[in-house]
Amino acid sequence: MGEEKGKNRVIVTDVTLREYGQNIPSDYLHLFTPKIREDIVRGLIKAGFTQLEVFSCVHPKIAPAMEKPILMEIAGALGRLGNVHLITLVPNKSGYENFLAMNLGPDGYHHTMGVFFSAIEAHNRANLGRSIQETVREYKPIIQEALSGKTRVVGYVSAAFGYREPGRGEILKPDLEDLTEYIHWYFDLGVETVTLSDLQGVATEEETAGILDGLLNRLKGRYVEKLGYHPHHVSAAKAIANTKIAYDLGIRRFDASLGGTGGCVTGAPGNQPTETLVFALNQWGAQTGIDEGAVNALADKVQRELYAKIPLSQQRPLNPKATH
Repeated sequence: MGEEKGKNRVIVTDVTLREYGQNIPSDYLHLFTPKIREDIVRGLIKAGFTQLEVFSCVHPKIAPAMEKPILMEIAGALGRLGNVHLITLVPNKSGYENFLAMNLGPDGYHHTMGVFFSAIEAHNRANLGRSIQETVREYKPIIQEALSGKTRVVGYVSAAFGYREPGRGEILKPDLEDLTEYIHWYFDLGVETVTLSDLQGVATEEETAGILDGLLNRLKGRYVEKLGYHPHHVSAAKAIANTKIAYDLGIRRFDASLGGTGGCVTGAPGNQPTETLVFALNQWGAQTGIDEGAVNALADKVQRELYAKIPLSQQRPLNPKATH
């Protein structure tokens, strides 16, 4: 029985504060205050979450809510949270320098550092402004330095299920051998987990199964417990259906946001809703350690206090850079 419970243990990472935060225009920062953000973190922790994406070290012209003084205020109010991992995304060397300057390293608030690049060259250039090769070349010493300093590092592969370039109908598909190589690259460096993102929700259930099954076969059973799935989709139901595919194949790490918010102008729709995912996982017999009622109450609160006051048409980043 204990072994079965272990097999069904799932880690849900809520990404509301980072995904939603990157999309808040400066005109609405009076609603998305540091105190509101702190309260959401504490509400999620009280509900049982142990991993949260909270910040992104991108330029404030891209995401006004990620301005350094604001993040430092929130980080200081939250402090060091023991067994709860707060994840901050770092897109480049400048972002890493800001990560350290904000005292988010192991000697300070001990945030986990998240690094990411795309499986599709066209998306990587649109999102990070450089090639995949240039990105991994820049990241390698950053990851090595961070790990040597005892910073926890997690990795993401964006557009791992395909990418539709804006204005074009064709979906560019990743090469499974390349995807496998990227996963090995991360783990060979010592990164703790690797999350695969369906950035635009372009993969059907069959395609999701084919890509994940193909990867797991190429990995020969290694790393399945360290792999995560991060679906975007215009339909919450379809995102959950794709998540069920990943769950049935043994994936036990999933990302979601309250109300399903998120996305970017590279063509990413919202995430799967955290509250819907937790309900589904309970139906599947997963062990999440998350209070479903508390998540629903928090989602309702955020809907009333934030989403209802900021028109969806205004919840957009100022340019496409730095999202996964």
